[in-house]
Parts: sequence; C-alpha cells; structure tokens
Amino acid sequence: MKISCVQLAASDHPKQQNIDHALAMLDQAPESDLIMLPELWPSGFFSFDRYVAESEGLQGHLVQTFRQKAAERGCYLLMGSFVEKRGEDYYNCAVLIDPSGQIAATYRKIHLFGYQSAESEILSPGQEVTVVPTQWGRVGFSTCYDLRFPELYRRMLDQGVQIFLIPSAWPLARLEAWLLFNRVRALENLAYLISCNCAGANQGTVLAGNSMVVNPLGQVLAQAGEEEQILSLEIDPQAVEQTRSEFPAVSDRVFK
Repeated sequence: MKISCVQLAASDHPKQQNIDHALAMLDQAPESDLIMLPELWPSGFFSFDRYVAESEGLQGHLVQTFRQKAAERGCYLLMGSFVEKRGEDYYNCAVLIDPSGQIAATYRKIHLFGYQSAESEILSPGQEVTVVPTQWGRVGFSTCYDLRFPELYRRMLDQGVQIFLIPSAWPLARLEAWLLFNRVRALENLAYLISCNCAGANQGTVLAGNSMVVNPLGQVLAQAGEEEQILSLEIDPQAVEQTRSEFPAVSDRVFK
C-alpha cells in the first residue's frame, strides 16, 4: 500500500488560492493508493474569523473539486478537513474519497480544542466514531487534538481498526507531545498510524510539520521535517495481524 502525505504549509492566503496550491501539490505526489492532506488547510486552523464565512456543505465546491481530483488520480484521497456547514451547526469534518470520486467516509472531529483556540466556541463536536473497511483493512479516523484521548482509539480498536489516519494542524510549540502521541497511539493498539500535519504558519502560530508513518510496534517508518513537503512510503497492511498474532497485547485486554 503506497501512501503519500501532502504536508501543506499553512498560510493566511484566500481560500481559493489555498485550494489551487493544494491541487498543485497533489499533482506532484507520486502514484499512490492513498493521498492525505492536513487539517483545516482551506482557511487555516487558527483563522477563526473565517470559519463560518468560508464553511460549505458536503455538496459544495470544495468537496466536489477533490472528488474530481481523486477520480483523476484513481486513488483514495483523504482531503484533510474543512469547516462543514450542516443545518445550523458547523463541524471540523474530514472526508475520505474513493478512487471513483465517491465519498467513502466522513469524520467530524469529536474533541475540539479550546486552549488558546476558538474552535470549541464556534464548532460543534462530532458524535460518531468512524471506522470503514477498505481493501487494506479497516481504517479509522481522528483529527489532531483527538490524539490526546486514548479512549477514542480503543473505541476504534473495538471496531476492528488496523490503520489510523490523522489530519492535523499541530503547533510547533508542542512538537514533543506530537511525536510521543503518534507513536503511543500506534503502539498501544498495535496498528499503523499515518498522520498528515500542517507546516508553515497561520495567524502567527507556527505549525509543527513532522507528518509520519508509524508501524504497529510504534516504530517511525518515515517522518517529514518542518517544511512543506510530500512524504511517501509503501507499507505492508498484513503487518498488523502478524504483529497482533505474535504479540497478543490487544487480545490480552482485561478492561473493555
């Protein structure tokens, strides 16, 4: 399974300019089975004043544009997340698109960030854990701040998850926590973890970059730097079941 994480540099540019840049970066990604983008890149995570004004529904221009791009590339595309308007509410919504351009899954961020952030004031928290089957195994979703809450990953484990996909806009100031949580969430669940974080800066906050691919033993197989780049790697999805069979920590759980 070939994965490419497009670690976009966050910016304070207009939304359409950010979309055009993301599309251009996608065109630079090598042939992949899955391509990922980071969290809230269309407007910038810390651009709270743009959340409502630049929100869209799933049938809006943004999602339709990336549905076309996924079909053009013939691969799965996790288009990161955007501010979704749904009725009277707004969500931090990640969208997985399949190779035919159809929406395969959506995940609305459950744990909203309130520390020096207005995300939790403007947006509504998601309520559903999302795990979906693919030809490589069962894939589960979380977003950025969710990494701090291990019970969410246990819920996904109970649904048979084998690969975690995590779009993020994690700040450089908390880089050490980012590096730790990526490895620990993979290791404690004996699952692959693939994260795509923002680089650059948004509203004066520098983002950490350091997108990574972690194997089921918590070993970092590939890691980006702090600048905008494309991180690509091929993984063996069968390694999850092999690891869990050889080292049965998952099946040895007492409290569930």
